[in-house]
Amino acid sequence: MPTKIEKDVISGRDTTGHEWDGLKELNTPLPKWWLYTLIVICIWGVGYAIVRPSVPGLFSYYHGTSGFSTRAQVTADVAAIAAGRAGSMDKIKATPIEKIGQDPQLQAVAMTAGRITFANNCQPCHGAGGGGRPGYPTLASDSWIWGGKLAEIQQTITYGIRSGHPDARVNQMPRFGADGILKPAEIDAAADFVLSLRAGTKPGPNVAAGAKVFAENCVACHGEKGEGNREVGGPNLHSAVHLYGDSKEAVVAQISNPRQGVMPNWNTRLDAATIKSVAFYVHSLGGGQ
Repeated sequence: MPTKIEKDVISGRDTTGHEWDGLKELNTPLPKWWLYTLIVICIWGVGYAIVRPSVPGLFSYYHGTSGFSTRAQVTADVAAIAAGRAGSMDKIKATPIEKIGQDPQLQAVAMTAGRITFANNCQPCHGAGGGGRPGYPTLASDSWIWGGKLAEIQQTITYGIRSGHPDARVNQMPRFGADGILKPAEIDAAADFVLSLRAGTKPGPNVAAGAKVFAENCVACHGEKGEGNREVGGPNLHSAVHLYGDSKEAVVAQISNPRQGVMPNWNTRLDAATIKSVAFYVHSLGGGQ
């Protein structure tokens, strides 16, 4: 409760006139250095708000008398980085992809550019680290339809698969069921034979009949023993990596009415050096040959 202002007998300072349970509040002023610092900071804050971008508006903001812009600064920094990379990327463009790994500095640039480009463009389909997704190939394995050498990967990225580009890779599996080429019983038998090619798979009841169907209809693309044919894009049927599933139902569905995936041709979106970098990165994921 308020009391009269009086002198404190111990410190000699005036009190504020407030007292709680016998305790009186001293009227101690702020230190001069603290007060002066506060005044300087306030003046500096006003000046900063005038010179630099500060006050937001309804449709824009106060740009400040200095004209400074963080966006312009970032743009300049990105341009500087791009200029610094230009020499290395030009060298990558001029270097055969098989020789990039012979230059440690060039290899480091290609790996960095490839990893970033892969994350921005390829990862949504092929997964982080090339792990693949249902319907999208696994790039971290050695199961390649068109080949896993550096030049082969580069060609696939450049022109795509069934992309419509004249140089795109194209394979076409017949619709054995949808077009009535094979009867359901023949397709079922062929599926049993295909499954028997995989190690650790229990043979189905119609393997012998399926082998005959396979020999008459499938060897041209998949090889006599199901080993695949990269010249025509025929997958290796012994592989443990399966694009559309590994169950008998999935195999029957693919034989009956196969899905034909499409990969875009990236030469319209990425420059040659970047495509080489992506191919070099994909090759390093574990499945390159």
